[in-house]
Amino acid sequence: MAASLLNKALKPIKHPNFLSALRSLNFSSIATAHGNPSDGPSSSSFTFDNANNNKEKDDNSIYIKPPTSNASTEKTTSVTMPMSFMTGSIVGKRFYEKVTTRESDDGVGWTVMLDYRTLKTPSKRPLKLPTLALAKAIAAEWEYQQTDGIRPFTMPLMKLACTALERVPLTRTKIIEHLMKKFDQDLVFCRAPEDNTLTAGVHARQVEKVDPLLSWLNSEFGFQPIVYSSFFGGKQGEGLSKAVENLLKKTDDCELAAIDALAAAAHSLVIALGIFRGKLQIEEAIELIRLEEDLQVDKWGLVEGGHDVDIADLKVQISTATVFLGLSRMNFFH
Repeated sequence: MAASLLNKALKPIKHPNFLSALRSLNFSSIATAHGNPSDGPSSSSFTFDNANNNKEKDDNSIYIKPPTSNASTEKTTSVTMPMSFMTGSIVGKRFYEKVTTRESDDGVGWTVMLDYRTLKTPSKRPLKLPTLALAKAIAAEWEYQQTDGIRPFTMPLMKLACTALERVPLTRTKIIEHLMKKFDQDLVFCRAPEDNTLTAGVHARQVEKVDPLLSWLNSEFGFQPIVYSSFFGGKQGEGLSKAVENLLKKTDDCELAAIDALAAAAHSLVIALGIFRGKLQIEEAIELIRLEEDLQVDKWGLVEGGHDVDIADLKVQISTATVFLGLSRMNFFH
Protein backbone atom coordinates (compact mmCIF):
# COMPACT_ATOMS: atom_id res chain seq x y z
CA MET A 1 0.00 0.00 0.00
CA ALA A 2 2.85 2.35 0.88
CA ALA A 3 4.43 1.71 -2.51
CA SER A 4 1.15 2.50 -4.24
CA LEU A 5 0.75 5.78 -2.33
CA LEU A 6 4.36 6.69 -3.11
CA ASN A 7 3.87 6.13 -6.84
CA LYS A 8 0.75 8.32 -6.80
CA ALA A 9 2.53 11.07 -4.90
CA LEU A 10 5.53 11.10 -7.25
CA LYS A 11 3.58 10.59 -10.47
CA PRO A 12 3.32 14.34 -11.29
CA ILE A 13 7.10 14.77 -11.30
CA LYS A 14 8.12 11.50 -12.94
CA HIS A 15 8.75 11.75 -16.64
CA PRO A 16 10.95 9.36 -18.64
CA ASN A 17 13.75 10.91 -20.63
CA PHE A 18 13.04 14.28 -19.06
CA LEU A 19 15.76 16.22 -20.83
CA SER A 20 14.87 14.66 -24.19
CA ALA A 21 11.26 15.63 -23.70
CA LEU A 22 12.33 19.08 -22.58
CA ARG A 23 14.33 19.60 -25.75
CA SER A 24 11.41 18.53 -27.90
CA LEU A 25 8.89 20.91 -26.31
CA ASN A 26 7.61 23.49 -28.73
CA PHE A 27 8.59 26.59 -26.79
CA SER A 28 9.04 29.75 -28.81
CA SER A 29 11.98 31.89 -27.78
CA ILE A 30 10.04 35.11 -28.33
CA ALA A 31 6.50 35.68 -27.13
CA THR A 32 4.34 38.72 -27.81
CA ALA A 33 3.56 40.93 -24.88
CA HIS A 34 -0.11 41.10 -25.76
CA GLY A 35 -2.02 37.97 -26.72
CA ASN A 36 -5.62 37.43 -27.69
CA PRO A 37 -7.77 38.81 -24.88
CA SER A 38 -10.10 36.49 -23.05
CA ASP A 39 -13.40 37.22 -21.43
CA GLY A 40 -13.34 39.25 -18.23
CA PRO A 41 -10.73 41.49 -16.64
CA SER A 42 -7.20 40.40 -15.89
CA SER A 43 -4.45 41.63 -13.61
CA SER A 44 -0.80 41.22 -12.78
CA SER A 45 -1.73 39.53 -9.49
CA PHE A 46 -4.47 37.33 -8.16
CA THR A 47 -6.47 37.35 -4.96
CA PHE A 48 -6.64 34.09 -3.03
CA ASP A 49 -9.92 33.93 -1.16
CA ASN A 50 -10.87 31.31 1.42
CA ALA A 51 -14.28 32.84 1.95
CA ASN A 52 -17.04 30.60 0.70
CA ASN A 53 -20.73 31.36 0.80
CA ASN A 54 -21.68 28.05 -0.81
CA LYS A 55 -22.19 25.61 2.06
CA GLU A 56 -22.04 22.63 -0.27
CA LYS A 57 -18.39 23.36 -1.13
CA ASP A 58 -15.31 22.72 0.96
CA ASP A 59 -14.49 25.62 3.29
CA ASN A 60 -10.78 25.06 2.68
CA SER A 61 -10.97 25.55 -1.08
CA ILE A 62 -8.82 28.25 -2.64
CA TYR A 63 -10.09 30.22 -5.57
CA ILE A 64 -8.39 32.61 -7.98
CA LYS A 65 -10.24 35.76 -8.85
CA PRO A 66 -9.25 39.13 -10.35
CA PRO A 67 -8.91 42.08 -7.98
CA THR A 68 -12.16 43.98 -7.57
CA SER A 69 -11.17 47.07 -9.48
CA ASN A 70 -13.11 48.93 -12.13
CA ALA A 71 -10.26 51.22 -13.05
CA SER A 72 -9.31 49.48 -16.28
CA THR A 73 -10.28 46.57 -18.49
CA GLU A 74 -6.92 46.43 -20.28
CA LYS A 75 -4.77 43.32 -20.04
CA THR A 76 -1.59 43.59 -18.02
CA THR A 77 1.55 41.81 -19.04
CA SER A 78 2.69 40.01 -15.91
CA VAL A 79 1.46 37.48 -13.39
CA THR A 80 2.72 37.33 -9.80
CA MET A 81 2.69 34.11 -7.82
CA PRO A 82 1.53 34.36 -4.17
CA MET A 83 3.88 33.75 -1.25
CA SER A 84 2.04 30.49 -0.55
CA PHE A 85 3.60 29.21 -3.78
CA MET A 86 6.81 28.52 -1.83
CA THR A 87 5.08 26.25 0.69
CA GLY A 88 1.46 25.45 -0.23
CA SER A 89 0.18 22.23 -1.76
CA ILE A 90 -2.23 23.78 -4.30
CA VAL A 91 -2.40 27.52 -4.98
CA GLY A 92 -5.34 27.61 -7.39
CA LYS A 93 -6.57 26.38 -10.74
CA ARG A 94 -4.49 26.69 -13.89
CA PHE A 95 -5.35 30.09 -15.38
CA TYR A 96 -3.21 29.96 -18.55
CA GLU A 97 -3.11 27.91 -21.73
CA LYS A 98 0.29 28.43 -23.36
CA VAL A 99 3.76 28.55 -21.79
CA THR A 100 6.65 30.12 -23.71
CA THR A 101 10.05 31.66 -23.04
CA ARG A 102 11.49 34.95 -24.22
CA GLU A 103 14.57 37.07 -23.75
CA SER A 104 14.20 39.66 -21.01
CA ASP A 105 13.49 43.25 -22.00
CA ASP A 106 17.00 44.43 -21.11
CA GLY A 107 18.58 41.60 -23.10
CA VAL A 108 20.20 40.10 -19.98
CA GLY A 109 18.60 36.80 -19.04
CA TRP A 110 15.41 34.95 -19.94
CA THR A 111 11.84 34.99 -18.70
CA VAL A 112 8.86 32.63 -18.74
CA MET A 113 5.54 33.69 -20.28
CA LEU A 114 2.14 32.35 -19.20
CA ASP A 115 0.09 33.25 -22.28
CA TYR A 116 0.93 36.96 -22.67
CA ARG A 117 1.94 37.51 -19.04
CA THR A 118 5.53 37.64 -17.79
CA LEU A 119 6.00 35.36 -14.78
CA LYS A 120 7.11 37.07 -11.56
CA THR A 121 8.34 35.81 -8.21
CA PRO A 122 6.17 35.84 -5.05
CA SER A 123 7.59 39.26 -4.09
CA LYS A 124 6.67 40.63 -7.55
CA ARG A 125 10.18 40.70 -8.95
CA PRO A 126 10.64 39.62 -12.57
CA LEU A 127 11.65 35.97 -12.83
CA LYS A 128 14.82 36.73 -14.80
CA LEU A 129 16.78 33.53 -15.34
CA PRO A 130 20.47 33.37 -16.32
CA THR A 131 20.12 30.85 -19.17
CA LEU A 132 17.61 29.79 -21.79
CA ALA A 133 18.06 26.17 -20.68
CA LEU A 134 16.86 26.95 -17.15
CA ALA A 135 13.99 29.08 -18.47
CA LYS A 136 12.79 26.21 -20.66
CA ALA A 137 13.03 23.73 -17.79
CA ILE A 138 10.91 25.97 -15.54
CA ALA A 139 8.51 26.55 -18.44
CA ALA A 140 8.17 22.76 -18.68
CA GLU A 141 7.18 22.60 -15.02
CA TRP A 142 4.42 25.14 -15.65
CA GLU A 143 3.35 23.36 -18.83
CA TYR A 144 2.82 20.06 -17.00
CA GLN A 145 0.46 21.58 -14.40
CA GLN A 146 -3.04 20.13 -14.45
CA THR A 147 -6.18 22.19 -15.03
CA ASP A 148 -7.59 21.42 -11.57
CA GLY A 149 -4.75 23.10 -9.69
CA ILE A 150 -1.17 24.41 -9.63
CA ARG A 151 0.97 22.17 -7.42
CA PRO A 152 4.20 23.87 -6.28
CA PHE A 153 5.66 20.59 -4.96
CA THR A 154 5.89 19.41 -8.58
CA MET A 155 7.91 22.53 -9.51
CA PRO A 156 11.19 22.25 -7.58
CA LEU A 157 13.21 24.20 -10.16
CA MET A 158 10.82 27.13 -9.89
CA LYS A 159 11.17 27.09 -6.10
CA LEU A 160 14.97 27.07 -6.29
CA ALA A 161 14.93 29.89 -8.84
CA CYS A 162 12.82 32.04 -6.51
CA THR A 163 15.24 31.25 -3.68
CA ALA A 164 18.23 32.26 -5.82
CA LEU A 165 16.61 35.49 -7.00
CA GLU A 166 15.01 36.64 -3.75
CA ARG A 167 16.51 35.07 -0.65
CA VAL A 168 20.17 34.55 -1.51
CA PRO A 169 20.96 38.20 -2.39
CA LEU A 170 19.51 39.34 0.96
CA THR A 171 20.90 36.57 3.17
CA ARG A 172 24.12 35.54 1.40
CA THR A 173 26.32 36.23 4.44
CA LYS A 174 24.04 34.28 6.78
CA ILE A 175 23.82 31.34 4.38
CA ILE A 176 27.62 31.06 4.22
CA GLU A 177 27.92 31.45 7.99
CA HIS A 178 25.37 28.67 8.52
CA LEU A 179 27.15 26.34 6.09
CA MET A 180 30.51 26.93 7.75
CA LYS A 181 29.01 26.49 11.23
CA LYS A 182 28.01 22.94 10.26
CA PHE A 183 31.24 22.20 8.39
CA ASP A 184 33.15 20.70 11.34
CA GLN A 185 30.34 18.20 11.95
CA ASP A 186 30.14 17.20 8.28
CA LEU A 187 28.84 13.71 7.57
CA VAL A 188 32.05 12.60 5.84
CA PHE A 189 34.26 13.59 8.79
CA CYS A 190 32.45 11.26 11.20
CA ARG A 191 34.09 7.81 11.18
CA ALA A 192 32.70 4.68 12.86
CA PRO A 193 35.09 2.99 15.33
CA GLU A 194 37.15 0.22 13.78
CA ASP A 195 37.66 -1.82 16.96
CA ASN A 196 33.97 -2.38 17.66
CA THR A 197 32.29 -5.48 16.23
CA LEU A 198 29.02 -3.60 15.79
CA THR A 199 30.57 -0.84 13.69
CA ALA A 200 33.47 -2.61 11.96
CA GLY A 201 31.38 -3.14 8.81
CA VAL A 202 30.42 0.53 8.69
CA HIS A 203 34.05 1.56 9.14
CA ALA A 204 35.18 -0.66 6.26
CA ARG A 205 32.51 0.77 3.96
CA GLN A 206 33.46 4.34 4.93
CA VAL A 207 37.12 3.66 4.14
CA GLU A 208 36.09 2.27 0.74
CA LYS A 209 33.59 4.96 -0.25
CA VAL A 210 34.38 8.12 1.75
CA ASP A 211 38.19 8.15 1.73
CA PRO A 212 38.41 8.88 -2.03
CA LEU A 213 36.25 11.98 -1.46
CA LEU A 214 38.50 13.10 1.42
CA SER A 215 41.56 12.62 -0.80
CA TRP A 216 39.90 14.80 -3.43
CA LEU A 217 39.15 17.43 -0.80
CA ASN A 218 42.84 17.48 0.14
CA SER A 219 44.00 17.85 -3.47
CA GLU A 220 41.32 20.44 -4.26
CA PHE A 221 42.02 22.80 -1.35
CA GLY A 222 45.53 21.81 -0.30
CA PHE A 223 44.68 20.84 3.28
CA GLN A 224 44.24 17.39 4.81
CA PRO A 225 40.79 16.93 6.41
CA ILE A 226 40.58 15.39 9.88
CA VAL A 227 38.22 12.49 10.64
CA TYR A 228 36.80 11.79 14.09
CA SER A 229 35.20 8.80 15.79
CA SER A 230 33.10 11.06 17.97
CA PHE A 231 29.47 11.43 16.94
CA PHE A 232 29.80 15.18 17.47
CA GLY A 233 32.84 15.42 15.20
CA GLY A 234 35.69 17.81 15.93
CA LYS A 235 37.27 20.91 14.46
CA GLN A 236 38.87 21.09 11.03
CA GLY A 237 42.06 23.01 10.42
CA GLU A 238 41.76 26.74 9.88
CA GLY A 239 43.35 26.50 6.43
CA LEU A 240 40.73 24.09 5.08
CA SER A 241 37.83 25.98 6.62
CA LYS A 242 39.07 29.28 5.22
CA ALA A 243 39.59 27.80 1.74
CA VAL A 244 36.05 26.40 1.66
CA GLU A 245 34.59 29.68 2.92
CA ASN A 246 36.44 31.64 0.22
CA LEU A 247 35.02 29.31 -2.43
CA LEU A 248 31.48 29.91 -1.17
CA LYS A 249 32.00 33.67 -1.26
CA LYS A 250 32.96 33.49 -4.95
CA THR A 251 29.76 31.70 -6.02
CA ASP A 252 26.93 33.45 -7.80
CA ASP A 253 23.39 33.42 -6.40
CA CYS A 254 22.23 30.35 -8.34
CA GLU A 255 25.33 28.39 -7.35
CA LEU A 256 25.00 29.26 -3.67
CA ALA A 257 21.28 28.39 -3.68
CA ALA A 258 22.10 24.99 -5.19
CA ILE A 259 24.99 24.31 -2.77
CA ASP A 260 22.82 25.26 0.21
CA ALA A 261 20.02 22.96 -0.96
CA LEU A 262 22.46 20.09 -1.58
CA ALA A 263 24.15 20.53 1.80
CA ALA A 264 20.80 20.58 3.61
CA ALA A 265 19.64 17.39 1.89
CA ALA A 266 22.99 15.59 2.28
CA HIS A 267 23.89 16.88 5.77
CA SER A 268 27.26 17.46 4.15
CA LEU A 269 28.86 20.53 2.64
CA VAL A 270 31.69 18.35 1.31
CA ILE A 271 29.28 16.22 -0.72
CA ALA A 272 27.61 19.40 -1.99
CA LEU A 273 30.98 20.78 -3.08
CA GLY A 274 31.81 17.43 -4.69
CA ILE A 275 28.73 17.80 -6.90
CA PHE A 276 29.46 21.50 -7.47
CA ARG A 277 33.00 20.78 -8.69
CA GLY A 278 32.01 17.73 -10.74
CA LYS A 279 33.69 15.15 -8.51
CA LEU A 280 30.41 13.36 -7.65
CA GLN A 281 27.46 12.30 -9.78
CA ILE A 282 23.93 12.17 -8.35
CA GLU A 283 23.97 8.41 -7.75
CA GLU A 284 27.39 8.55 -6.07
CA ALA A 285 26.28 11.35 -3.76
CA ILE A 286 23.13 9.49 -2.73
CA GLU A 287 25.16 6.36 -2.01
CA LEU A 288 27.48 8.32 0.31
CA ILE A 289 24.58 10.03 2.08
CA ARG A 290 22.76 6.76 2.72
CA LEU A 291 25.85 4.62 3.39
CA GLU A 292 25.13 3.78 7.03
CA GLU A 293 21.35 3.54 6.65
CA ASP A 294 21.64 1.25 3.63
CA LEU A 295 23.82 -1.10 5.68
CA GLN A 296 21.06 -1.22 8.29
CA VAL A 297 18.45 -1.88 5.62
CA ASP A 298 20.57 -4.71 4.20
CA LYS A 299 20.74 -6.26 7.66
CA TRP A 300 17.25 -5.65 9.05
CA GLY A 301 15.14 -4.99 5.97
CA LEU A 302 13.33 -2.02 4.43
CA VAL A 303 10.34 -0.42 6.18
CA GLU A 304 7.64 0.43 3.65
CA GLY A 305 6.26 3.91 4.09
CA GLY A 306 9.49 4.92 5.83
CA HIS A 307 12.75 4.05 4.12
CA ASP A 308 11.26 4.03 0.62
CA VAL A 309 9.71 7.48 1.09
CA ASP A 310 12.97 8.85 2.50
CA ILE A 311 14.93 7.48 -0.48
CA ALA A 312 12.50 8.97 -3.00
CA ASP A 313 12.53 12.35 -1.25
CA LEU A 314 16.33 12.40 -1.12
CA LYS A 315 16.57 11.57 -4.83
CA VAL A 316 14.23 14.44 -5.70
CA GLN A 317 16.15 16.96 -3.55
CA ILE A 318 19.63 15.99 -4.77
CA SER A 319 18.57 15.64 -8.42
CA THR A 320 16.71 18.96 -8.44
CA ALA A 321 19.59 20.98 -7.00
CA THR A 322 22.11 19.27 -9.32
CA VAL A 323 19.97 19.83 -12.43
CA PHE A 324 19.32 23.45 -11.37
CA LEU A 325 23.06 23.99 -10.98
CA GLY A 326 23.80 22.53 -14.40
CA LEU A 327 21.02 24.37 -16.24
CA SER A 328 21.98 27.71 -14.68
CA ARG A 329 25.39 27.34 -16.33
CA MET A 330 24.15 26.34 -19.80
CA ASN A 331 23.69 28.92 -22.54
CA PHE A 332 21.99 26.46 -24.87
CA PHE A 333 20.93 22.83 -25.18
CA HIS A 334 23.59 20.48 -26.48
